[in-house]
Parts: sequence; structure tokens; C-alpha cells
Amino acid sequence: MPGRPLGLSLKLGWYLLQQKIKGREHFPLTMILEPLEECNLTCTGCGRIREYEPIIERKLTVEQCMAAVDECNPPVVSIAGGEPLMHPKIGEIVARIVKQKRYVYLCTNALLYRKALRVIKPSPYLAFVVHLDGLRDTHDVAVERKGVYDVAIKAIKAFRKAGHRVCTNTTLFSGNQPEEYHRLFAMLNDMGIEGMMVSPGFQYKEVAQHDIFLQREEARSFFRRVFEGCRDSVRFYHNPLYLDFLIGEREYECTQWSTPTYTPAGWRKPCYLIADEHVTTFDQLMETDWKAYGLGRDPRCDTCMMHCGYEGSAIQEAMSSPRAFVEMVRRSANSGIAKKARQIERAARR
Repeated sequence: MPGRPLGLSLKLGWYLLQQKIKGREHFPLTMILEPLEECNLTCTGCGRIREYEPIIERKLTVEQCMAAVDECNPPVVSIAGGEPLMHPKIGEIVARIVKQKRYVYLCTNALLYRKALRVIKPSPYLAFVVHLDGLRDTHDVAVERKGVYDVAIKAIKAFRKAGHRVCTNTTLFSGNQPEEYHRLFAMLNDMGIEGMMVSPGFQYKEVAQHDIFLQREEARSFFRRVFEGCRDSVRFYHNPLYLDFLIGEREYECTQWSTPTYTPAGWRKPCYLIADEHVTTFDQLMETDWKAYGLGRDPRCDTCMMHCGYEGSAIQEAMSSPRAFVEMVRRSANSGIAKKARQIERAARR
């Protein structure tokens, strides 16, 4: 059965050990590279295309992309945007990062999957991450275009047939029904998806007028209901400790620095979700006063539970606590989040 590659786990483990030996407190785990912000969709909950509208036609060159990756030097690179497959040199960008034996996750709405099959070769270091926010009606409403869901399903099948690794990314919003995700995740699991990434949507100021965003306690209750109804065999791609955070079993402080983001405007400061400014160098980004942000310190952070801020926190706990590390390894090998969610839900009803 598909699952997180052993090579990735070993690479991350070795990388984390090196950081611990060096005594580094702030270091990247996954760099987000956005070669462009232009997109072929206008998703209701996305602030990116609206935030970068003044420079929406600007694209990073291949050399700019590689210079940023080398400067950050992460074990994992997530290529996002915008729609990265719209970049005319996306094949070369991917090939050059893969050649460095970094793990690459290319996030896509899949509308240009045929182009992807032409210009991107399968590699154990590469996975496509297909955006899928629900079943047909829910997803097509979220992306504001009919037919996108059907294309995404065709793309997943085509990527798998061509020998590519495939994951999915699902953002949950207020008004969705947990039962829909029980069906969606079971279907994707049966299609051979390597794993599913999930998180609640972030309330970008550019789309704050839409009443679709989950508040923190609402999100926890919603995720408990989602996980409670999932089969134990369903493969979520996240660190299981982060999944505990989503259902309120763990509390973490955000580690924004673990997911630095490079865009055509420069390094987003402080994080993937908030851009108070853009800076020229990675070192300038790492000089951010991280303690000025986070739950209770910046109101923009109060509803955020996204993996770009908190999955690194879960990994930090695992590296500093032998007990948490053993639990992470055990549960990564044998998914138990659905069972745990059911136990929590039963206890809450007593």
C-alpha cells in the first residue's frame, strides 16, 4: 500500500539530528516556493491571487528559484502559488530541485495535468499534491468553476498510471458536512493516494468578507467528527501529533520559521499566511521577532491551525520528548487517528 516514503522519513530524521547537534533553534523543515502567483482559478477562500494582484504577472526565473532553495537549504520543497503548472519553466524547476535529492511536493489544481505529464518525469523524490476540497459539488463551489472536480479525479488516475506519487490537500470550511469527507477520504484511499493533507482554512484579510472560516473550537469539533467516521486504514499525510492538535488533544505554539516562503516579491515575513513585508534574504527572514506572532499575540493568528504553522511544532515536540517521539513513530506506522477521535468523542458525550 502507498504511504510516506521511507527515504523521506530517514532524510528528515537525519536532518533533525543535525540541527539538534548544531544547537539550532530556528530552521526550515519545508520551504514553500511560489514561482508565480497567477492562477487559472479564483477559489473563494484563497487570498493569494488577490493579495499579489499588483504583481500577478511577475514570475521567478529558474535561477531565482534555485538560488532561494540553495539559500534556505531545506530537506523538503513545496512548490505552490498561484498555479505552478502555469509557469513556462516548471519542468526545469522541478527537475533541478529533484536532482539535488530534495523531496518535492508540487501543489496543483490539476487543470493542466496533461502539461505536467509531458514536462515532469516521475521520481521517488517528487509527488503531485492535488487540491480537492470535497466531493464534486463542494469542490466546484469552492473553486468557483464547474467540472474542476472531475478533472482532478482524472488527473489523479493519470498521475498514478504514469508512475507518479500522488497526495491530496483538502481545506475544510464552515458549512461543510463531516460525512462528505468520510466518503471522500475513503475513495481517495482506495484510489491509491499516498496520503491526504488536511487543515482548516485561514481567514486571509482579502477574503474575510466570506463567512466560511472555522473558529478554533469549531474546527476542533469538526475535525473530531471527520476523523471519527474515517476508516482506520485512511492515510493522512501529517505527523499524527499534528492531527491530535487539530482535535484539541495537544496544544502547540506556532513555529512559523519551520515553513519559510519565497515568492516573486521575496521572502514573506513572518510566514506563509501573513506578509507584513517581504525581505531580500533568508537570513533577514530568520531575524523575525517570532514571539510577536501567534495565538494571543497577534489577532490574525487566533483562528489559525494550519499545518504550515503547527506541524513543525509537533515535530519539535517529538525531537525534545522521547515519549512523544515513540508515539509519533508508532502511530505513523499504524494509523490510529480515527480510533482516537472516536474515543475522544465518546468521552465528550459522557
